[in-house]
Amino acid sequence: MDSLALLLLSIFLLLSPIGIKKSNASIHIYHNDPFREVGNAYLLSGGSEGLMATPFSSSNHISYIRFENITFWRSKDVADQHSDMEHSSGLVQAIIFEAADRNNIGGSAYGGQRAICCTPDLAKMEGCKQGEVLRRPSATDINWPVVLDVQFSGNSLFTKMDYREVPITKTGMYNLFFVACDPKLKELVMSGKTMWKNPDGYLPGRMAPLKKFYVFMSLAYVILSIIWFTQYVRFWKDILQLQHCITAVIALGLFEMILWYFEYVNFNDTGIRPVVVTTWVVTVGAVRKTVSRLLILSVSMGYGVVRPTLGGLTSKVLLIGITYFLASELLDITEYVGTINDISGRARLFLVLPDAFLDAFLILWIFTSLSRTLEQLQAKRSSAKLDIYRKFSNALAVTVIASVAWIGYEVYFKATDPFNERWQSAWIITAFWDILAFALLCVICYLWAPSQSSQRYAYSEEVGEESDEEAHSLTSRKGEGDISLVKQEKNVGTNDDFEQEDDEEEDKRE
Repeated sequence: MDSLALLLLSIFLLLSPIGIKKSNASIHIYHNDPFREVGNAYLLSGGSEGLMATPFSSSNHISYIRFENITFWRSKDVADQHSDMEHSSGLVQAIIFEAADRNNIGGSAYGGQRAICCTPDLAKMEGCKQGEVLRRPSATDINWPVVLDVQFSGNSLFTKMDYREVPITKTGMYNLFFVACDPKLKELVMSGKTMWKNPDGYLPGRMAPLKKFYVFMSLAYVILSIIWFTQYVRFWKDILQLQHCITAVIALGLFEMILWYFEYVNFNDTGIRPVVVTTWVVTVGAVRKTVSRLLILSVSMGYGVVRPTLGGLTSKVLLIGITYFLASELLDITEYVGTINDISGRARLFLVLPDAFLDAFLILWIFTSLSRTLEQLQAKRSSAKLDIYRKFSNALAVTVIASVAWIGYEVYFKATDPFNERWQSAWIITAFWDILAFALLCVICYLWAPSQSSQRYAYSEEVGEESDEEAHSLTSRKGEGDISLVKQEKNVGTNDDFEQEDDEEEDKRE
């Protein structure tokens, strides 16, 4: 049950749209992608991923970046300016560098603006060749950064890059850029694909630990399911409606963790994320998040404890649930399905705002309803139910504190790592929310575990816990005559009026 944690995270996203995770895939496909002007160069980003070094003792587990069917196209006007006999009529360069060596690409002359391509002044100072990318050798390996040249010949409209495979010998965050320094190539477009492989598969380095994480989360849900369903079957006759809802959340959580694991396994084996498979995974996740939030909202309203139904609020709860599901589904599909390119900042903000506003509204509704439920239980002197709800409130408070602390850490993590150099620990950001959600679900399962006394915590027509016990003793005794029955009927009648008036007043307030 990740409701409260993710609610707080979404409120944070209202202030800073940095929380959307990347949706990189290990096979980067380019469909006539255009180059864009940056400084004195025209470039196209080919991808950025964390790659592990190839083990020295292994010949099969090789880490590399492979170029396949890379084709560059220039305009016909530019091609016609050259003779068909020219050997070199345009240069495009592919640059691969590790994030730590980013300052070894480009430079500035006399403290001026930093340039990617070598200028006349930089040629005098650095000894670089004008019209090519300025590259300085890495301090750890003189062969890095890697620069691969591709030449246009004659007046041809296109040129193809030879099949290349660049082995990765050092663990790091690697970046690939295609650069053209010739102003005539400003309308350049590119097609083809690059394959980024780690020693254990195609799964990006920052995502690889999540495959093992989802194995452990699946096992945790299996253990919780066994414990819960054992009690669920054992005390079937005493099960509450609320416990049916908890069962659904456990089942959805287990199903989601298993689906994520197999989706990552497929991603690792093939290097791509099939649209159908990934859509199923995010849909199950959206359903689970929606049901979790509605469950916490219903518990906070006292459903099944201080009121038998949600009454007139049922339609409102269902409406907010459907709306939240649609917003969450749209956000997750855009983030995970299909594309391998990061969406722009404006698009991120546009997609996250509906989800964040709904989360903010839900958290306000949850705490308002919880406060009213606690007041009702205190007024009715239901000490057993009040104790359950106080423990539930404490669990939510701990979740709030943990969420706020983690959001602060996430802000610090992202602010101090703009180039993703700490990518090997980035998976923890995602994993924390699943762990916190599972922990809160365990607390709720503990508080509302099926037992012989489950009905004691259900909606009752008695004034308080003391009256419940008195009614139980009266009905269990035989041969006491009609006086006991009359006394019990009076109590029931009196309390029915009290419950009905109280529920009507609460519905009006809602």
